[in-house]
Amino acid sequence: MEQEKARSEIAKQDQWSIEDVFSSTKQVDDALIMLEKKVEELISYKGKIMESSHTLQLFYQLHDAMDELLTKIYVYAHMKCDEDTSNAEYQAMKMKVDKKVESYQEKLSFIGPEMLKTPYDVVLKYIEENETLKQYQFDLEGIYRYQKHTLSEREEEIITAAQSAMGGCAEAFYNLDNADIHYGTVINDEGKEVELTNANYGRLMNSRSRNVRKNVFDTMYAYWKSITNTVAATLKGQIKENIFLSKIHNYNSPLEASLYADHIEKKVYTNLIDTVHKNLDKMYDYMEVRKDLLNVEELHMYDLYVDLVKEKTEDISFETGKQMIFEGLKPLGQAYLNDLEKAFQERWIDIYPNKGKKSGAYSWGSYGTKPYLLLNYDGTMDSVSTMAHELGHSMHSYYSCKTQPYVYSAYPIFLAEIASTVNEVLLNEYLYQNAKTTHEKMMYLTDFLDKVRTTIYRQTMFAEFELLIHEKEEQGIPLTSEEFSNTYYHLNQIYYGNGVVVDDAIRYEWEKIPHFYTSFYTYKYATGMSAAIAIVTDILNGKEGIQDAYLAFLASGGKDYPLELLKKVGIDMTTPEPIEKALDLFDKKLKELKQLCIK
Repeated sequence: MEQEKARSEIAKQDQWSIEDVFSSTKQVDDALIMLEKKVEELISYKGKIMESSHTLQLFYQLHDAMDELLTKIYVYAHMKCDEDTSNAEYQAMKMKVDKKVESYQEKLSFIGPEMLKTPYDVVLKYIEENETLKQYQFDLEGIYRYQKHTLSEREEEIITAAQSAMGGCAEAFYNLDNADIHYGTVINDEGKEVELTNANYGRLMNSRSRNVRKNVFDTMYAYWKSITNTVAATLKGQIKENIFLSKIHNYNSPLEASLYADHIEKKVYTNLIDTVHKNLDKMYDYMEVRKDLLNVEELHMYDLYVDLVKEKTEDISFETGKQMIFEGLKPLGQAYLNDLEKAFQERWIDIYPNKGKKSGAYSWGSYGTKPYLLLNYDGTMDSVSTMAHELGHSMHSYYSCKTQPYVYSAYPIFLAEIASTVNEVLLNEYLYQNAKTTHEKMMYLTDFLDKVRTTIYRQTMFAEFELLIHEKEEQGIPLTSEEFSNTYYHLNQIYYGNGVVVDDAIRYEWEKIPHFYTSFYTYKYATGMSAAIAIVTDILNGKEGIQDAYLAFLASGGKDYPLELLKKVGIDMTTPEPIEKALDLFDKKLKELKQLCIK
């Protein structure tokens, strides 16, 4: 039976250089002591924050220093835990840090209500007379947008304390999906018995053997079916928390509360769903092509993730994958590529899977640290594409942190998937254009089509599911495991159409989607890909100034509202146009695939 390596067996050069953040738990403890002092100093400003422009300036500078240190400690603790989720020492450190963060949030909950007691006109006067405060003007504007959604100081203290008590749903799911998970064993393509994990599920579902795929699919969802009532309780708890917090802060819905920070209206969310629904015929058409290429009488849910065109059997080494990415990203310019090299030279990347390591991939870091990447690189083309994707995130963070002051260094969540998807689309286009055979061209076309299917169509389905289940709870419809499953199953029927057999087991897939615990996030994958395709089109068409405009966009951080930042690169997400452009390209590539099939 195949066994994943222990963390200690992974070469140092293949691990991220997280020791540059803190080299020991003692350093973390020392940092926590320093953090405590900064928090107490901030508390000493209670009742004085808005006394004068000078006190407001000093408070802001201290708050930045405190928040920067807190984020650094928090990110480190979680990343260490993700290296090996079964490591008791790391788990304890993460829980300790989480408790500290909860405590500080409660102690500092007075800040917002106190600041908002001062009229905004006075704040503008302070900014006018204090040059240093000018850099905080946009942040202050954002704070005062929340005036009608902020309660009294005492009420906010109670809500903050309640949130620490309510926040266990996501933590419970994290443990179910990682440290406590046990799917059992399956037989792989070589006829060997292997343990099924989150890390190898995608690879096994890409098996050329339909029996292997079906067995893996059934084994995976048999596990989730066995704990469906538990997961239903955790997700329902998350939804109840979302509704409670939105109501108590005077929002019309949890969706409105979620969109508010990015200054986005509900119509952007519903426009995505409506536009995708109007283009479902393209998805149905692609399902027919998939069915024909797989040469099956019926297309099942376990047939959706196998590559339609088989890639080369040899593993793609990490170094080869890196070179592919650098070639694909040449249209972004040499300055971008020079900075990208730092990711490899400075060990930003935790490359390979190991026992207990968090599944999937992400980019994370904090101001003053490297923008680290967690990968589970397995030598497939998919893992090369994933690396390009996460490098996009990290480069966005790198430029934002390098260019912006701390207060604006984090880019808005709405923009989070654009840079990563630009990288993916550029890589795919490079590989397609340089393919030497019909087989290779078909491989890259189907790769693009599947990415649009999973990123625009599927993530929009997730977004619609989230909207529906929140509305059901608000309407008093009991959110039982059956209600969750039936809702999810029906959406699969709508999105995949009559050309796909929607297997009963798929009704449990909602249980394993971690983003449902960061509510109303998934739609940003779909809007992000739509925007990214438009940007890539302009770059490859040589639109005047687009390269500089894109790099300036990456360096903008959070210094403006996301829709305004996107307009600077010619993207208007308040209209259906970017989504329609993406789905028109999907249709164009599908037609090209059909032509190659005829040949």
